[in-house]
Amino acid sequence: MPASIEAQINAIYRNESRRVRATLIRLLKDFDLAEEATQDAFAAALQQWPTDGVPNNPRAWLVSTGRFKAIDHVRRRARFQTALMDIADALEAAISDSEEWDEDRLEDDQLRLIFTCCHPSLAPEAQLALTLREVCGLTTEAIARAFLTTPSTLAQRIVRAKHKIRDAKIPYEIPSRSELPARLDAVLQVIYLVFNEGYSASSGNELIRQELAQEAIRLGRLVAELLPEAEALGLLALMLIQDSRHHARLDAQGDLIRLEDQDRTLWNREQIAEGAALIQRALPTGEAHSYCIQAAIALLHAEAPHFAETDWREIAGFYDLLLRINPSPIVELNRAVAIAMRDGPAAGLALIDALLARGQLNDYHLAHAARAELLQQLGEQPAAITAFETALSLTQQATEQRFLQRRLALLK
Repeated sequence: MPASIEAQINAIYRNESRRVRATLIRLLKDFDLAEEATQDAFAAALQQWPTDGVPNNPRAWLVSTGRFKAIDHVRRRARFQTALMDIADALEAAISDSEEWDEDRLEDDQLRLIFTCCHPSLAPEAQLALTLREVCGLTTEAIARAFLTTPSTLAQRIVRAKHKIRDAKIPYEIPSRSELPARLDAVLQVIYLVFNEGYSASSGNELIRQELAQEAIRLGRLVAELLPEAEALGLLALMLIQDSRHHARLDAQGDLIRLEDQDRTLWNREQIAEGAALIQRALPTGEAHSYCIQAAIALLHAEAPHFAETDWREIAGFYDLLLRINPSPIVELNRAVAIAMRDGPAAGLALIDALLARGQLNDYHLAHAARAELLQQLGEQPAAITAFETALSLTQQATEQRFLQRRLALLK
């Protein structure tokens, strides 16, 4: 196989496989059958494209091929279970070529899938787990780590959610406008989780999975167009501003560059300006939503000409507000860092120590890394080394591991 064709297929798999699977889930109305059909479609591409060339619309080709592969698969099984022949006939009759090749419909299929996975009849933890697996393509092991549970327990949760969708005949569709507000929070939370996994991967060799971050932004735009409420606009603004820095976050070797050391000329000013405009649209509603506040904090970082000119007093004030409306240990940790920048490392360290003393975030590597940085600033080198070592033992991410190892080497 020509190397260029193989590289193209690998790139299409990275960027399009989740969308292909989402469309096949809608068409086939079966998660597992759609997963198998997606793999079969890419296997067919590996065989045919080196000879025939890459089609003009690879995604539509893959959807069409996957659909026929699935129907063939069901027909083969029908030899042993005659009831499946009716299912195969129904699948073939229900899918028209015009629907299959409708680009607008294909574009919206991931959003349809998110709304399906976030249906209110599913438990909240099942909604998140199923979406991260089916929309993001995260492994069961990675999701289990995020949920602090075992892969087997997480897998059972996902299987039960799929069966619920099938047995309750939950439709693969974007709900009506009257139903959207009740479903919005769960969908926004899932899109934010998708973005976070792209912005800072929970495990693996690559810290940034840009294709996931871009997909989350694309989905965020669709939701903001469907329902331009303050929280949807705020989330889109937050993602745009955070993503604006991605070219400056890693060096040529793929190692992490801290915010204070980043080359700010590499930040995408168009995305920052778009995020600022979205915040201005959201603020007049008079409602203080979590995503809007986080976006405002991100904007203060983005608009500072230099790290030394960051308005930490304003940022700490926003964290005070965020803690009141969305109390969580992560918000407390970020607030502690902001207060350390405003009032000195001892003030921030006291807050982090109190947080850890309550038994919260003891297994969160960034809490120990932040504590280590403050201890180092206070000249407490042995304690800083211990804290860095704890952080290193807790992270599953190769880029962060290298960063913490460098910090430890400097101290030692």
